[in-house]
Amino acid sequence: MPDDSSCPPSSSSSAASGSGRPVPPALRRDADFRRLWVGQTASQLGEHASLVVLPLIAVLTLDADAGRLGVLRAVGQAPTLLLALLVGAWVDRWRTRTVMVLADLGRALALGGAALAGLLGGLGLPALLVVAFTVGVLSVFFDVAYQASLVRLVARDRLTRATSAIEGSRSAAQIVGPALGGALVSLLSAPIAAASCALSFAGSFLSIRRIRHREPVPERSGRAPRVWHRIHEGLRFVAGDTWLRTVGLASTAFQFSFAATMTGYLLFLPRDLHLSGSVVGVTLAATGPGALLGSVLAARLPGRFGHGVVLVSAAALGDGVMLCVPALSGPSAVTIPSLVAVNFVFGTFGQLVNVTVMAVRQAVTPDGMQGRVAATITFVGMGAAPLGSLFGGFLVGEWGLRTSLLVTAAGMMLSPALMALSPLARLGRELPPRDMPPGHRFLSPGRAVAAFSRRGRSPLRLRPVRVAVAQGRGSPPGPL
Repeated sequence: MPDDSSCPPSSSSSAASGSGRPVPPALRRDADFRRLWVGQTASQLGEHASLVVLPLIAVLTLDADAGRLGVLRAVGQAPTLLLALLVGAWVDRWRTRTVMVLADLGRALALGGAALAGLLGGLGLPALLVVAFTVGVLSVFFDVAYQASLVRLVARDRLTRATSAIEGSRSAAQIVGPALGGALVSLLSAPIAAASCALSFAGSFLSIRRIRHREPVPERSGRAPRVWHRIHEGLRFVAGDTWLRTVGLASTAFQFSFAATMTGYLLFLPRDLHLSGSVVGVTLAATGPGALLGSVLAARLPGRFGHGVVLVSAAALGDGVMLCVPALSGPSAVTIPSLVAVNFVFGTFGQLVNVTVMAVRQAVTPDGMQGRVAATITFVGMGAAPLGSLFGGFLVGEWGLRTSLLVTAAGMMLSPALMALSPLARLGRELPPRDMPPGHRFLSPGRAVAAFSRRGRSPLRLRPVRVAVAQGRGSPPGPL
């Protein structure tokens, strides 16, 4: 989401953000961006807290068993796979501010209703399933819309830093949200905790609705195309763009292999390393602070070393560190710090990849396609996760924990390999110009000028620095 090319980092002129990350002065003075940032942070906090609160309501208030709890979690997660492509098509035809405001309002009302019903003793499992599904659906709308909104709200030369700020807040919410939800349930009650989540969404609603920027309504020429036609346009656009296609393939490879790895990982820690559940939670939580550091690095490193170098190097380091896990053995005094270090490194470089990929994706995608492209890449990536989990379970049963972990962790390295072999690796310090034809992004200067001339655009718009970046000469050789 962010671009750092014309906003060099300056710690002396930056203010610290709520998640420990410096905010560039230009963004700090942008009132509309502040409102979006505050609202998105509150929304993410409420979303991640509700992921803990709703299951605890089922367990503590409704005495749900493991089977019913699994159904509740599945119902809340299902909208991502069921609706991501449809939501992407819809979001591109609406003002993103409107979508976010309505999504926040709907989630606040759904959780507020659940809290009221719980306090009155009238909340049953069917109603809770409806609430979980409603919150899940509206979360898909909000998440697709806020990613598309940054491109329409923030100037191109501040896109990388804006994304770093937004994604840093999301990482912080992933850490604080579940802990806050659990604490509220323990200290107060499950219904009061649900009411607190509703207040968080209400705060986001109030902040985002104050955005003054008059976001133009996406063009709707003539009769609106059918939603399936718009979905097909999004799929075709991603498949036809070399960069976006590579991002989608790399995401699919990572999500499949990561899901397979986690299936064995969560069995390996208690069974082979004999760690308790609380210790497992502590080691996994180390990814959160790592993600915060990754967000800070994402605001600086791409503009210094080049987006391509950062993407490939960070993906190789972050995914490669998981190869250390199958080799761990010995006393807890050795294995626990090692696991914390592995998860911290994984979180750091994983978030660095996430932010940088989002910046590239948004830079090369037209405004009218932002929602569909985000939804398409989410769909192809997350759609592979259930298959990966099944594959990981099969490998554990056939080959044992350590061998299956080694194989699936090695599979994660396919993601940086795909990026290294693609034009993404040649992307320099500046993000590519959005109006350059996908097939001509890496042509020589003469052929690129000719391509633009054929499209009726003036060759003077191709500045030499842009051509150099498009050829991949904008980034220095060597790893991070």
